[in-house]
Amino acid sequence: MYAELIVDIKSEALDRAYTYLVPEGMELAPGDKVSVPFGRQEKTAYVLSLSEETDYDAGKIREIRSKVEGAVSVKEQLLALAVWMSEEYGTTLNQCLKTVLPVKRTVRKNRRRVDPLLRYHGTEEIPKLNPEQEAALSELREGYRRCFSEEREERKEGEDPPSYLLFGVTGSGKTEVYLRILEEVIQSGRQAILLIPEISLTYQTVLRVSGRFQGRTAILHSRMSLGERYEQYLRCERGEVDILIGPRSAVFAPFSGLGLIIMDEEQEGAYKSETAPCYETREVAEKRAELSGCPILYGSATPSLTIYRAALSGRPRLLRLKKRAVPGSCLPKTEIVDLRRELSEGNRSVFSRRLRELMEEKLSLGEQIMLFMNRRGYSSFVSCRSCGEAIRCPHCDVSLTLHRDGRLRCHYCGYELPLMKSCPSCGSPYLAPFGTGTEKLESLCQKEFPGARLLRMDRDTTGRKGGYEEILERFRNREADILIGTQMIVKGHDFPGVTLVGVIAADLSLFSPDFRSQEKTFQLLTQAAGRAGRGENPGTVVIQSYQPEHYAIVLSMRQDYELFYEKELAFREMMGYPPCSRLLTIRLSSADESFLEAVSSQSFSRFESRARDAGAELIGPLNAPLYKLKDIFRKIIYIKHESHDIIIKLRKDFAKTVRSFDRRGLILLHYDLIQ
Repeated sequence: MYAELIVDIKSEALDRAYTYLVPEGMELAPGDKVSVPFGRQEKTAYVLSLSEETDYDAGKIREIRSKVEGAVSVKEQLLALAVWMSEEYGTTLNQCLKTVLPVKRTVRKNRRRVDPLLRYHGTEEIPKLNPEQEAALSELREGYRRCFSEEREERKEGEDPPSYLLFGVTGSGKTEVYLRILEEVIQSGRQAILLIPEISLTYQTVLRVSGRFQGRTAILHSRMSLGERYEQYLRCERGEVDILIGPRSAVFAPFSGLGLIIMDEEQEGAYKSETAPCYETREVAEKRAELSGCPILYGSATPSLTIYRAALSGRPRLLRLKKRAVPGSCLPKTEIVDLRRELSEGNRSVFSRRLRELMEEKLSLGEQIMLFMNRRGYSSFVSCRSCGEAIRCPHCDVSLTLHRDGRLRCHYCGYELPLMKSCPSCGSPYLAPFGTGTEKLESLCQKEFPGARLLRMDRDTTGRKGGYEEILERFRNREADILIGTQMIVKGHDFPGVTLVGVIAADLSLFSPDFRSQEKTFQLLTQAAGRAGRGENPGTVVIQSYQPEHYAIVLSMRQDYELFYEKELAFREMMGYPPCSRLLTIRLSSADESFLEAVSSQSFSRFESRARDAGAELIGPLNAPLYKLKDIFRKIIYIKHESHDIIIKLRKDFAKTVRSFDRRGLILLHYDLIQ
């Protein structure tokens, strides 16, 4: 018996299948992990396939030494998914195999620990569905039953399982629709994956699902220990649970009878992996559903342009929820405040006069308030008033952020130092903080509203285990009047006591160096506004902006997604941006700046004519927006084309071109394909 193996090595040049002899008596299956001789070393490897014959000289084939006991096996379906990811995202198969394994090995646990979110026992009455929810659920049930009907003939080659987009306004009851279709899946004896962008963003969704299906739900996320994650993985593999909830890695759940994938808040950027393989969870989920033959359901109040454009063409099937689920509840009243006018009239506070007035009113009535600012820290940077230089990180091409403890920190590499007394550039003592983050906003709130009980939620306050659950639970129990936070607080949460949401600086995301900045701003503001007035009392939203006339801000005030989609798509079509074309970003990284400059320029010059001949638009090489990160320098090249296949071919051609100048592999290539 012979085995085709992928050896656990990082080199792209050696990323191919190797043939080994299976020792007599050793039982192996595709996906198993083994130990093999490789050169003069011993390496681990994954079994791709097994066969009785080989084209190689049997006398020269080396033998597998042992099967790695306690290793988590890659199931055949996940193995196929890893192979697809390697081709689609331009990453070694070895890296993809490691990615599809949420847990790398068995880990002995000292004690059994139940995730706090799984301890919740739902006590609320199961709500009655409104006609819109009933109609959506009926269509989902019909599609699910048709997909797994015993009378259904074998699926034809190329025929995909059904997919749906549940597009509902904030508070329209999408989660309850999820719960009802999950009941259908479980009753039919199958399992489901519920993908969420981050546990903290959809905390109450997790509580409701785990409460409704007590004892049959598992959670998998990065803040769990390796042993805890392994235990949850095993529960899925053994069939002890029916639902796995988690962020993007949960798409690789080892379910043998997968019946449904739900992707909540599908528009969220957290679904995009930033490390190799740089995969888009939506695309991987579609492939997993195809391999499993199961339906996939996307949900959002502000769907990405990509999926909404596809839904208008008929796939996925569009299901609409236009009204809020709670009887009598309506979308909040939204006001935009022009901060330019506030400044010209003498108000230099972060609180506009209208926002301060409403906060005082709501606090007097005992109602709750949420203040959103998508920047943490006390001040965004410290600058010298004499020479104008900002205090920057020596390892990254960014300024350091001042925190209330008097320390300057880099939010990319973690470098920190105490605030100095004089400018390191010119020696001037005139150093001053500029800008505002959530930490400073909390301090200003304490001064403006001394009697209010405050909570702050950002990366700094939720760093310890269980931190975000504690903050959200305290606010849910009305132990605080004001919740201040970054985007962690504005998505997926349902607090009936909140009647006022204040967006302190709506422009922070509007002019970021990303063609999707307007889409992200619209989504953030719409989601933030959706937190207000979800109970019996009406809600009010105040959006503070220096660009109050911008269509992303105006249309978020109206919660008019359709008009925003039309305007934004027209911009994308004019500029040739996704979803109207494919955009591949190739990042070249090296610790040697001069070598990176030479190789990127030479590779671009040699490759340029081939790209033009293929009809592609080529831009670069340019310094990355964050040129230096952790002492690594980064260049980027953009390739635009309408054809997915041509983009993939050009990616492979460019990689070969780079390696012709960089035979030692000193340049790291990273690909990001946006479709």
